Formats: sequence, C-alpha cells, structure tokens
Amino acid sequence: MLIQRNDRGQISHLSSVLQIKGKAVFITGCDSGFGHATAKHLHKLGFTVFAGCLFKGSKQLEEMQSDRMQVVQLDVCSEEQVNKAVEYVNTHLDDSQRGLWAVLNNAGVSTFGEVEFTTMETYRQVSEVNLWGVIRVTKALLPLVRRAKGRVVNLASMYGRMGNALRSPYCVSKYGVEAFSDCLRYEMKAWGVKVSVIEPGNFIVATGILTRDIVATTADKLWREAPPGVQQDYGHAHFDRHMALMRSYCSSGQKDVQPVLDDITDAITSRRPFTRYNPMDLRSRCLEDILARGVRPEANTRSQGIILSYIGLPTY
Repeated sequence: MLIQRNDRGQISHLSSVLQIKGKAVFITGCDSGFGHATAKHLHKLGFTVFAGCLFKGSKQLEEMQSDRMQVVQLDVCSEEQVNKAVEYVNTHLDDSQRGLWAVLNNAGVSTFGEVEFTTMETYRQVSEVNLWGVIRVTKALLPLVRRAKGRVVNLASMYGRMGNALRSPYCVSKYGVEAFSDCLRYEMKAWGVKVSVIEPGNFIVATGILTRDIVATTADKLWREAPPGVQQDYGHAHFDRHMALMRSYCSSGQKDVQPVLDDITDAITSRRPFTRYNPMDLRSRCLEDILARGVRPEANTRSQGIILSYIGLPTY
C-alpha cells in the first residue's frame, strides 16, 4: 500500500511516499488504548505487526488469525521478557537480514499526586515503565532497526514539555522520554534511522486511562501513605479539593484516537517524518504553547484573559 501525509501530518492515499509491503513494526502496550488501536490500524495498512501485550490477553488481536499479527508477551520492565521478544521477532521476520522497520514505544502508566503525598516507590514505578521501559526496548531492538534504516517512535505526552500540579511522577518520566529521543536522534542520523516523538494531548475518555475508580483508589493510597505531618499541614479539605479536580477530568478529552493514529502512521511511513507530533485539541495546544514556553499565566490584556479562561487557567 502506498500512502502520503499532508502538511498536518495526517495520512492520505493519494500518492506514494513509502512502500509498506514486507515491512514489520514492533509495538509495546497493545493490551488497550493507543497501542491496541495502532496495532489494528497498521495491520490494516499492510504492515506485519508484533504486538507486545503485558498480559498476552488481547483476544481481539489474537482472534484476527493473521500471519501479519503476532501477539508477543511483553513486560517492558522485564529484561528477560524483552530479550525473549527480540528473539521471537528475529525468528518470525520474513527476512531478518532486512531488519525491523519500526519500533513504537507506547506502553505507559499514569498517576497523580502532589509531591509530598507521592512516595519514592511511586516515582520509581512510573519511570520504570514510561522511561526505562522505553530505553530497554529501544536498546534491544536497535540493531534490527538500524539494519532496516527504519524508525523509532516514542509516545511521550504534552506533559513531556510542560509541568502541572499533581503530575510530577508522570511529567518526570515523559520529560525523560523527550530527552532520550532527542539524544538518540543525533546518534541514529549516521545510520539512516529517524526518531520521532508523539505528544498526545488529553485523550482520557478515548483511552480510559483515568476513571473514577482509579481516582478513588489512588486517593486512598496517597492519603494513607502520606507522613502524618503532611496530612496535618495540608489537611483533608485541601486534599479532597484536589481529588475532586482529578475526578472532573475522568470525562474530559477527545473521544476519537484517530489524530494519534494518523501522526504515528506518518512518523513510521513518511520519508521525512517530523521530530515531534502534537495530536491534541485547541485547548490543550494553547495550554502547551503557553506553559512550555515558560510564560506566566497572567492576563495582561483582555484577549489574553479570554484565552486563559478558555483553556482553564486562572487570570491572576
């Protein structure tokens, strides 16, 4: 199949950019969300897909009964499982000498909590998946990707370029993905490998990454594990307000993941992929642009006040 992007990075089928036939991609985190949707999307386009699943329980992918859809057991935190997955890819590629066209590091976890309520173990757990998992999988598959002069595509977030209250464990890990990707891009240039970052905005509703049950469970853990002095200083009223804010996000965000799929596909198939893609709605894009530039959220003019009110920032 021959495909092309337009100036926004979306895919059309009007003229050729890249021949897909015979190319294979490896995707992590295919149990659900972006990974699951991308695996089906790229398979439909004609790629051979190695779909890494934490629980090897993606029945929809397995039930496709296609030689081009290979479900692989994968915990990105496990050196052993990553190595076994690489062995599986090597033995199931049509031609291992041609290598693996692309690796998409999608597996990730999210959490929330103010710094003083968040344990060091939580910081470690989030980065173990979101950052060290990305590095672990990339290092293991790079020899195959270099052989193909292919692509490395890493899922970061709008929170990989801006911070926000309650999101430090997640932001720290995604900032790391951005830095790793930029360094790798310089190193891979000599090998003809392109490295891109996808920075999705708010897709909570579409992916189910945050639910009221998750908020309740996390809130209980945060309060229970907080030191007594922190509980006393902040107080339950302050804590409950922040948890109510997190609950309000559960029904927010874009409902369709297609913008993310379009950008991932472009990063994998375009002859000249962008270094960064920003699939997000206008509200998220405005927020990212303001905060990523280090601009203080102060409304000095009426127009600025309107913009800040629209994206949900206080107009001090």
